[in-house]
Amino acid sequence: MIIGEVIGNVWATRKDEALNGLKLLVIKPLDYASGKDLPTLVAVDNIGAGTGEKVLIVKGSSARRALGKEEVPIDAIVVGIIDVVDVEDQ
Repeated sequence: MIIGEVIGNVWATRKDEALNGLKLLVIKPLDYASGKDLPTLVAVDNIGAGTGEKVLIVKGSSARRALGKEEVPIDAIVVGIIDVVDVEDQ
């Protein structure tokens, strides 16, 4: 699983028909351990996350399974909106 922050939305008028009706978000992954700047990704949002919220993401076959549609061409999905992240300094 990946922790990330929603930094935007994606609108695509032309796309695979299986993606119709799905909300797409731009996610900036967060690395609390190293603080490295990680590349952004696009994830389907099925739970109503908004810009600025921290979210929990799953990728790959877990994303399709979470959506309940194995045939949909997605690689990442928001599965939770995070209230608090508590990381101890090391």
